[in-house]
Amino acid sequence: MQAIITIQNIASDLVTTLWTPLFVAIFVGIVTYALWPRNRAAFDEAARLPLRED
Repeated sequence: MQAIITIQNIASDLVTTLWTPLFVAIFVGIVTYALWPRNRAAFDEAARLPLRED
């Protein structure tokens, strides 16, 4: 039986080969940025904003 190449097959292959690793890399970059020691003070200050009285 021959495989039929359809737009759906091409789109599925594109998603699995390009977008998944791209989104994993973006996620790892965001987590790295959030946990980087140099950014800790800014995130701690932002976490205290709702509790601060003006």
